[in-house]
Amino acid sequence: MAFRGVKDFKHSQQGLTGVLVTNLGTPDAPNTSALRRYLKEFLWDPRVVEVPRPIWWCILNGVILNIRPRRSAAAYREVWTDDGSPLLLHTRDQAEQLRERLKAQFGDQVMVEFAMRYGNPSISSVIERMQQAGVRRLLVLPLYPQYSGATTASTFDAVAEDFRKRRWLPELRMINHYHDFPPYIEALAASIERHWEANGRADKLLMSYHGVPKRYLLQGDPYFCECHKTSRLLAERLGLGEGEWMTTFQSRFGREEWLKPYTDHTLKAMPGEGIKSVQIVCPGFSSDCLETIEEIGQENRDYFMEAGGERYEYIPALNAEAQHIDALEQLVHQHLQGWSFAVTEDPEKCRELAQAQGAID
Repeated sequence: MAFRGVKDFKHSQQGLTGVLVTNLGTPDAPNTSALRRYLKEFLWDPRVVEVPRPIWWCILNGVILNIRPRRSAAAYREVWTDDGSPLLLHTRDQAEQLRERLKAQFGDQVMVEFAMRYGNPSISSVIERMQQAGVRRLLVLPLYPQYSGATTASTFDAVAEDFRKRRWLPELRMINHYHDFPPYIEALAASIERHWEANGRADKLLMSYHGVPKRYLLQGDPYFCECHKTSRLLAERLGLGEGEWMTTFQSRFGREEWLKPYTDHTLKAMPGEGIKSVQIVCPGFSSDCLETIEEIGQENRDYFMEAGGERYEYIPALNAEAQHIDALEQLVHQHLQGWSFAVTEDPEKCRELAQAQGAID
């Protein structure tokens, strides 16, 4: 194996601290070919689908990739913007605002970039750019508040796989979760309260999270528990009583049992139980994307209204709201503790000493 080096290293270069913000990913375009590439990368990840590889290869390549890309492309076209996918735009905005915050405090000693676990910009390409720029300490912030092997651990896999090919590794820290981080809970609560002030309250607040197969929970994944803790802390902060809120899980596929209760089944049943108005928030999504805009904002709205519901409102994800960036900034500060940002030696002196030992630059 040929290991990657630092191409344009200079002995006068100061080591930087990097913050790499990551999210799940997005296709490059809302068309069938782009969706096929994206879904192939996403669904082949053994963290996402824990099925023996030979069996899953046949199912994925023989069935799913011949059917699902066309359907998914149609859904993506519904949410696509002139500048690209919502997830890409929101993640970029979050990274840019976090960069501005940290630059005001640390100057050019901190480099903030963003990458996608699947699709572009890839984690490997961004780490390459950061290392060539001089990043010697790296903090990875996956924008998944609740830990899951299918999301957070998969991000670590991608970072580790990249590191396997590098000669010079940076110091590494990774934020595994922030499901109960007080500033994050406060940002969620403030967003909901602003929605209430503008629109009033509904009969019930539904907190919907992305689902995973139930067996992941039974095998030790803490995601289910962390989702419920987020919901409980948020309900307590909002002063909600029993019966005024509920936790559900969305976005399942396949035939096996996933985490319950299911969001769509719950919404279909609510009108028959006398719940005619509902507001939905998705505390597991840091950015609005296909699963919130189309699935929650449109598809599940239709289920509720067709079942006899009268009022349905989706409360948007935190995206790049100032209070959300405040929370992320505080989270990053907490995890940067112990890393020095002081310049310990004159850069030119370092270069001169290196040249005295025979270095070219």
